Amino acid sequence: MFGLSGTAAHGLSGTGSSDYREPKSTANPQKCWPCELLNYPNKESYRFLLTSPRLCTVGRLTPPRSSAGRCGGDPPLTHVTLVWQEGLREDWLRFGKPVGQRIIDRRTRVESYKPGQLFAFVRWASNEYGTIRSALAIARAVAAGDTYSTVPQVDPGAEILLSVRGWPKVRRVLGLIDGIEQGGTDPCDVAPEHWRHMHNRLAAGMQPRAYHPDRHGVWLRYRNLRP
Repeated sequence: MFGLSGTAAHGLSGTGSSDYREPKSTANPQKCWPCELLNYPNKESYRFLLTSPRLCTVGRLTPPRSSAGRCGGDPPLTHVTLVWQEGLREDWLRFGKPVGQRIIDRRTRVESYKPGQLFAFVRWASNEYGTIRSALAIARAVAAGDTYSTVPQVDPGAEILLSVRGWPKVRRVLGLIDGIEQGGTDPCDVAPEHWRHMHNRLAAGMQPRAYHPDRHGVWLRYRNLRP
């Protein structure tokens, strides 16, 4: 039985099979973190360097947003819609720590993140001819006034740190995330610069550097010193 949030009890991503085709057959549902049939999507790109995303500004270039998920002077939240239709459309969060959740129906839910939080989502879909979509993105929720990239099913958008398409690339990134966890680091706390490094190395066909615990310690100290 899976809970609606949290990733502490999740196992590895099920990346060992070389003939992987559908999450229904080989993806570990413990990584999907839906409750029964709950989950949904996003879009990103591949083969580009993450240096200058499309610029938008929260609260200025986007339509007025719903007040749902905000109270008084609370910062604006980033809402990620997830859908789960087993064997047809299976989208899940690989990691993330939402501060809120709204269940739409037995297949759909919306999870909310406060500015600065990282999350990774995987999108997969198929039809009678086989897999038609397999993608993974790691993103950071933005604050009011920050620039961001517009992303389907992410309201209003997010800062994309890493983005790949096609199962071989998705599987490789899942394996790299597994390696970070096996090293004792929570992916939610990894330095954003490392995800950008990973994206650019993969786009160039190169092996990303390992995320060493010492480097992570330096990042945590730096993060705690920032105002």
